[in-house]
Amino acid sequence: MKVLVLNGPNLNMLGKRPKEHYGSKTLAEINELIVKEAAGQLDLEFYQSNYEGDLVTKIQESLSYDAIIINPAAYTHTSVAIRDALEMFLGVKIEVHLSHVDDRDDFRKINFIREVCDVCFSGKLEVSYLDAINYLKK
Repeated sequence: MKVLVLNGPNLNMLGKRPKEHYGSKTLAEINELIVKEAAGQLDLEFYQSNYEGDLVTKIQESLSYDAIIINPAAYTHTSVAIRDALEMFLGVKIEVHLSHVDDRDDFRKINFIREVCDVCFSGKLEVSYLDAINYLKK
């Protein structure tokens, strides 16, 4: 199974962001945990960008993949473009968040991504990603 793990803006700064929301691990450390959890059962590709258009293009280039695990970060609440790109993707789509985005600031209550995804894992820091991997392994 070919899987794109897609991360949005500011996730390249993990380890420096507020630990109460994002934990202490860097994105590289989280990616290592994902690889270990996949245990060779999934063909993983990792991509991170702070730019909305780059994320849209990466989704478009990955339409033949089997699954996308996406942490759209702040674009969760603002990007119709990412939503529309994900809607074209016919494989499994998993939304992931480190924090409990639904329980945070009022402006984070808007979620353009969730309704086009199959499932969401959030609020468990890096374990949210591992839950997504285990969902795909099953």
